[in-house]
Amino acid sequence: MTLIRKFNKLDKLTLFFLACLITIGTVAIYEATYGTKLEGLHKSNLLLFAAFSVPLLLLAFFDYRFLVNKLSYLLYGIGIVSLVYVNFKGENLNGSTRWLSIGSFQFQPSELAKLFTILLVAHMLHKRAGKKLRLIKDVLPVTVTVLVPFFLILKQPDLGTALVFVGILLGMLWMGNIRAMYMILLVGIVGVLVGLIIYFYHADYDLLTRFVKPHQLARIQTFLDPASDPDKSWHVINAINAVGAGGLSGGSGYFSEHGFIPYVYSDSIYVIIGERYGFLGSAVLLLLYFLLIYRMVITIMECKRHAGCYVVVGVISMLVFQIFVNIGMHIGLLPLTGISLPFISYGGSSLLINMVAIGLVLSVKIHINVEDHTE
Repeated sequence: MTLIRKFNKLDKLTLFFLACLITIGTVAIYEATYGTKLEGLHKSNLLLFAAFSVPLLLLAFFDYRFLVNKLSYLLYGIGIVSLVYVNFKGENLNGSTRWLSIGSFQFQPSELAKLFTILLVAHMLHKRAGKKLRLIKDVLPVTVTVLVPFFLILKQPDLGTALVFVGILLGMLWMGNIRAMYMILLVGIVGVLVGLIIYFYHADYDLLTRFVKPHQLARIQTFLDPASDPDKSWHVINAINAVGAGGLSGGSGYFSEHGFIPYVYSDSIYVIIGERYGFLGSAVLLLLYFLLIYRMVITIMECKRHAGCYVVVGVISMLVFQIFVNIGMHIGLLPLTGISLPFISYGGSSLLINMVAIGLVLSVKIHINVEDHTE
């Protein structure tokens, strides 16, 4: 297939929705940093978007099946090695060792590991060609594949990013035709663990402190009982109040302007949208997310190859989980944790990986009817 034909097959609507999200993110970053020492960060965001558009398009034109069928194990290995390496040579910022410095650019290997894990799981699942997954031969190896980076990232510690892997695992196993009983078992295990944490928090707090790290315990406390310690709940309470102050069409931005919201340009950027543009601004944001995901779902419906479907489902699972958790934690539905809002939060690593993920989805779309010589 010629480059011109591939360009003509690009999903232009997906690119349009992506550009709309980047525009909203850039405006929100401008609002969050105006008048501060970080003023001008929105320009960097636009430059990053322009730079990362190159790998997005290159990957879109590249046949994803070569990555899935030939390079998935190698790429996964690189991802795991980078996660191990960051524990020894990584930059420690705010008590977490998550970053590797490449010149002036700081990169999170955990972001790269998400994509490489999706590729390997897609490779493992497509061998079954849509048949029911076997517990020992299929479900267990896939689960172990996902849990290895999960625990390495949890050690950094980075609970928010680690939990994204759980969302990827559940989404891809479901699409991989897992038996309902196995899925119920996996979800049940997660539910039991959450239930035990809540139970011991109220019934035996001292026992819980032996298994949960202090910073994680503080976030559990601010979620289950925010009134118990206003200092620890300061971020959550202010975020909820700020979003509420936005009303229907937006407010003055008092909370964000006066420093009541930490990291308002990155993980907490949804607060800017909720406070400055209200319910209507939030609704537009969610609509754009829905339309972007909907285009991906259409790609799945049109794709005749299991590997392509699994790749797109992995990307959808990754994005939806991050969107749900980030917004949920700022309106009091979920505990506060460090996780970015895709295409909106400022952050080079997350923006790069999310755009490359869109490039993978576009590659699936372009190569839907291309004859397969990669297997």
